[in-house]
Amino acid sequence: MTLLALGQLGRGVVPPDEPVLRADDEGVLRGRAVFETLRVYDGRPFEFHPHFDRLKESARRLRLAEPPIVDFQALAHAVLAAAGESNCVLRFLWTPDTGLVLVSALPDGLDELRARGLRLQVCEWATGALAGAKSTSYAENMAAQSSAEAAGFDDALLVATDGTVLEAPTANVWFREGDLLLTSSLDLPILAGVTRAVVRMLAPQLSIGVEEGRYELDRLIASDEVFLTSSVREVMPVSRVGKRDFEPGPIAAELQNALRRYAEAP
Repeated sequence: MTLLALGQLGRGVVPPDEPVLRADDEGVLRGRAVFETLRVYDGRPFEFHPHFDRLKESARRLRLAEPPIVDFQALAHAVLAAAGESNCVLRFLWTPDTGLVLVSALPDGLDELRARGLRLQVCEWATGALAGAKSTSYAENMAAQSSAEAAGFDDALLVATDGTVLEAPTANVWFREGDLLLTSSLDLPILAGVTRAVVRMLAPQLSIGVEEGRYELDRLIASDEVFLTSSVREVMPVSRVGKRDFEPGPIAAELQNALRRYAEAP
């Protein structure tokens, strides 16, 4: 994603190419930092408070000081104004030494990818102590994603060593059996996605049932439809899991339209 504007707590908006992190910041040296990424629709950050609540919880888990919501919110408005883009990606970064706000352009090709559907490589996954926290210790997740891309897939599906479906490196996973949607329980070591929560709320309004639980990969493979949810990709259909092909299904499209209506409502 192309960086459009940058801000630093205590300094305000700064040039995007200006250094803002110290070489000895533990966020750089040890990955001791947390972040949040959210989409901006028509100049409005989507679900700002749920995202910030999760940022605070991630900071607590890493024993970082609580990030200042008022300062971050004011800086976000200034950085968005500097970016001059009403539909974009907003990111907060909180380290032991500083707080940053980044505004980036949306990735290219999201609509084309939504029409085709994602191809997921199954990746056996052993979770660590920070599972469920949005820390910058994302190297393992990014390695899984890069490995999938090198093998000709678009992303990875992380599955526990006992065959339990978990999540994707940067998204939650859903699958459909008839009229019922299923998604991994938050009791598992996965991220409590903000977009996941919104879709969970919207589905019953569309007369779509939802169940959360612990599901085996074989059950997902045998399902009627699979999709991912995340802040940037929104509701993204899946067209392949391992060797099994899927048609991008109607429920993903229906929920994508509902998500957009919800996000863009006055």
